[in-house]
Amino acid sequence: MFNSPFIIPVVAMLIPIVAIIGGIWGQAHSRRIKADQRMAMLARGLPLADIEAALKTPLDEYGHEAPSNDPIRSLGRARRAAVVLISTGFGLVVFFVVLEVILQVREVLSGAAAGLIPLAIGIGFVVDYHLQKRELARFGLEIDPTQPKN
Repeated sequence: MFNSPFIIPVVAMLIPIVAIIGGIWGQAHSRRIKADQRMAMLARGLPLADIEAALKTPLDEYGHEAPSNDPIRSLGRARRAAVVLISTGFGLVVFFVVLEVILQVREVLSGAAAGLIPLAIGIGFVVDYHLQKRELARFGLEIDPTQPKN
């Protein structure tokens, strides 16, 4: 069964289907949690207007939850993505270099090139982080996201 040449296209078609089903399942779970929260607040005697105000999330023009436009969060996301991608890329390069040293097979080094992709994207996120930080400083928002808020 797994020796068939059709297994790769079949699996390639199953991946998006599973992703779609997972997304639908996640939305249903999120709605169920919000309903449970509403019921718990009603059981405590909170007025319905307060419950709706507390559980309301901002929506975009399509009715989906709008992402936060907080510049600090944006900086944090860019920095976190940079760290993860640079670490992943560096780890892949080191892994394949060490594997080549152990196996003494020069072709293994071609795998190290795969690590250059996340490494380059991570460097791009570092550049984006510094550009965002400079832009915020230009608008008078002196922000150092590494310092705790008072």
